[in-house]
Amino acid sequence: MKMADQKPVKWLVLILTNCLFFSIAFSAKTQFAHKTYIVQMDKSAKPESFTNHLDWYSSKVNSIVFKPENEEDGGHDQERVIYAYQNAFHGVAARLSEEEAERLQEQDGVLAIFPDTKYQLHTTRSPLFLGLEPHDSTTNVWSQRVTDHDVIVGVLDTGVWPESQSFNDTGMSPVPAHWKGACETGRGFSKHNCNKKIVGARIFYQGYEAATGKINEQTEFKSPRDQDGHGTHTAATVAGSPVRGANLLGYAHGTARGMAPGARIAAYKVCWVGGCFSSDILSAVDIAVADGVNVLSISLGGGVSTYYRDSLSIAAFGAMEMGVFVSCSAGNGGPDPVSLTNVSPWITTVGASTMDRDFPSTVKLGNGRTVTGVSLYKGTMMLSTNKQYPVVYMGNNSTSPDPSSLCLEGTLDRRVVAGKIVICDRGISPRVQKGQVVKDAGGVGMILANTAANGEELVADCHLVPAVAVGETEAKAIKHYALTSPRATATLAFLGTRTGVRPSPVVAAFSSRGPNFVSLEILKPDVVAPGVNILAAWTGALGPSSLPTDHRRVKFNILSGTSMSCPHVSGIAALLKARHPEWSPAAIKSALMTTAYVHDNTHKPLQDASAAEASTPYDHGSGHINPRKALDPGLVYDIEAQDYLEFLCTQRLTPMQLKVFTKYSNRSCKHSLASPGDLNYPAISVVFPERTNVSLLTLHRTVTNVGPPVSNYHAIVSPFKGAYVKVEPRTLKFTRANQKLSYKITFTTKSRQATPEFGGLVWKDGAHRVRSPIVIVWLPPL
Repeated sequence: MKMADQKPVKWLVLILTNCLFFSIAFSAKTQFAHKTYIVQMDKSAKPESFTNHLDWYSSKVNSIVFKPENEEDGGHDQERVIYAYQNAFHGVAARLSEEEAERLQEQDGVLAIFPDTKYQLHTTRSPLFLGLEPHDSTTNVWSQRVTDHDVIVGVLDTGVWPESQSFNDTGMSPVPAHWKGACETGRGFSKHNCNKKIVGARIFYQGYEAATGKINEQTEFKSPRDQDGHGTHTAATVAGSPVRGANLLGYAHGTARGMAPGARIAAYKVCWVGGCFSSDILSAVDIAVADGVNVLSISLGGGVSTYYRDSLSIAAFGAMEMGVFVSCSAGNGGPDPVSLTNVSPWITTVGASTMDRDFPSTVKLGNGRTVTGVSLYKGTMMLSTNKQYPVVYMGNNSTSPDPSSLCLEGTLDRRVVAGKIVICDRGISPRVQKGQVVKDAGGVGMILANTAANGEELVADCHLVPAVAVGETEAKAIKHYALTSPRATATLAFLGTRTGVRPSPVVAAFSSRGPNFVSLEILKPDVVAPGVNILAAWTGALGPSSLPTDHRRVKFNILSGTSMSCPHVSGIAALLKARHPEWSPAAIKSALMTTAYVHDNTHKPLQDASAAEASTPYDHGSGHINPRKALDPGLVYDIEAQDYLEFLCTQRLTPMQLKVFTKYSNRSCKHSLASPGDLNYPAISVVFPERTNVSLLTLHRTVTNVGPPVSNYHAIVSPFKGAYVKVEPRTLKFTRANQKLSYKITFTTKSRQATPEFGGLVWKDGAHRVRSPIVIVWLPPL
């Protein structure tokens, strides 16, 4: 008995010993495992003993590196440092263990250390819809000027497909002398792939390879060539040359052109098959600023963090200081509130909206009902409109879809779905992939059903099986029919392209929403722009559905996402820069925001696609961009780098955290802003604190006259239930160009509201309407 008891004890001791050994080994491995960290340095702190900053940065890294006894000293720091930053950002990206990163953080001259972060891509009609199409020579926004060709837009994305006709440089003047960029070469990309339209092409992969391993050059282009399509699409949307007869399999036929067809493109490839990493993005921003770009278009996003912990925000601040306009996508996290990314006030944050074009298709049910949806299907599998096909739905029409109703891979039973039209709920997997699953299981068609998350928003896709997407309400009715009728049938029909859709624009359901919880006083997004069903150039390496099983090849593709809306704004910013080269990034942003409209083509307030109600400034920001008006805004709210720093000084940052943005010792807080709401932002967001004894708040603004030298503007402010609003003075009288005049706007609480209130302030002179959205928030009492 005693011996029998001893055996388990011995085994237990052995198991525990082994567990302890492996735990220590794993802990040690984790402790010494190398990850990429972005190290920001105080440039001004470089000791005189170092001849250049890179030597000093490398020395700092080398001083804390853990070296096993059997490792030689030489060259270790060079292996660890994968990037040096010296323009928009100062420091290095280095491969360090957690312990080394902690030791480095304590060194003099080190401002901040960020772990490398993975970012995701936010994935012909729009120029006409935006009022840019040249109807006659007197009003043509695109009337070519040589100066238009001097503007260069840097696109941070998946690269570019240079053979696309959208990048034809016929008629363009020589590359501007100030351009310092390069045309990097690699598999599938040579020097001749750059031209007077694509003036630069670079790749950034060190951070990506450090995190995921070496790029497989047999399956992926380790060059600026784009095999994903996203980068080609965004670059062409920004500044594509006009291409007549552009279409996707016959859909959206017309002339495709970018927002600024006279501008140049510099492609910075920062995204690869496995994602986009912040160390690579940061290096691209840094190099792009040195190359001489005027605008940066970044259709990417990570999570949201405080300003001093967001490496893209810090780099964008540096770019802004150099006079570069930075446009970023808001994200595709809608309609959930507080889903925004890229919320810094010096970044223009762009949400997505629809246009007045769609691609109608119908579902004709066996009970006689016909439902309208959308589709871009064009293939060899066609359903007869004179025949009805059995319909099957694998779910139960509840609010929570199951794997079968979502048509996830491996969930459909061929015995049940073969020869039938399958109803698939949206969610989890890509929309086009659901159709492939249906096809693989023997299904003859798909009805793609919106759920509550998508509402009535319809996004068209280039499916591999006959498929129609329908809104949530109709989807519920179709599913009810399929579940309750023993012989439910349907057929699908595809009706091509329709324009003049009303109402439009509508805020896309997927477009990320505010409020901006990093700073409630900064209203985000800034604007919305076309981001649903956008036609633009495409890669020759991938089919229009992006599925590996799709062997079709097209020159243009139709995509949706804030990734598509961002380059619209980047291109319009390039137009504004060409017309007004003296304008700062803030002035360009102000022109876009204060001229944006908030009513659709039925003259009603902009609608939210996710709900049958009007959208709010938390959804559409200042409104939908209006490029023609933005060229002549009348007044602008200008902001200098020091003003943005003053805003940061109100954000309760420590001196070391603030130094992340100052970088140079000569910029410091002057405490010129009484509150964060006093930043000279074109949108006005007033936040009453939890303390109920605070019932009066005053904000200050300054406007610059960029219209006629002698101008008189009068203020009109909308009424609010919860507060009285007073503008002083109510009249601004300008006597010269570029004159600055200030006003104050005072909010006095009359009854605290449980939810935010929305309105607006408009300055009018008879020719211009300079509009600022107003949001009033009463924080709940403590």
